[in-house]
Amino acid sequence: MSPFPELEAALAQRLAQTVDEPGRSPAAVAVVLVTDPDAVLLIRRAEREDDRWSGHMAFPGGRWSPSDPDLVATARRETLEEVGVDLSDAQLLGALDDITPRTPSLPPVSVRPFVFYLAQRQPLALNHEVAGALYAPLLYLREPGVYRPFEYTTADRKVFLPGYHLSEGLVWGMTERILTPLLGLIGESAGQSGARAKE
Repeated sequence: MSPFPELEAALAQRLAQTVDEPGRSPAAVAVVLVTDPDAVLLIRRAEREDDRWSGHMAFPGGRWSPSDPDLVATARRETLEEVGVDLSDAQLLGALDDITPRTPSLPPVSVRPFVFYLAQRQPLALNHEVAGALYAPLLYLREPGVYRPFEYTTADRKVFLPGYHLSEGLVWGMTERILTPLLGLIGESAGQSGARAKE
């Protein structure tokens, strides 16, 4: 059993909603949880002209390749390639609901988030696709004011969207749509394992 029993139980009891639509490319991300203190691995994508999510905060991941036996393999492969973290021995806790872009101008992908527990933190070795990475403490993500709306300007209007305001960057969009339900499933005690270990 992982140190995240509420999350583990919730993922075991629910059936993740999947999206399998013609024309959508399958992709996967790895939601990597660690302890001491409880944290989640986030990356900041490198600035690239050919990347519609250029510079965004995200989870490691990418599109399925024909060499991948399944989407879990995609998440593991992309995480190793992007940040040098080997998930082959990590505990797979389950999958969250598939998400798709809400903006028609974005690439038609369907992203499946897989939640892993990594018993020991690994050093991060970033490739050219990643400008930065961190293990973001769950307690910090829950601090007042970190999760708040921000103003986003489109071609014809301004809207307010939810996001996590970190010094490393703003977590919003599809990544926020994964992170917020995840924190809800983990429960209010998230972030306490490091403190418990020191008691």
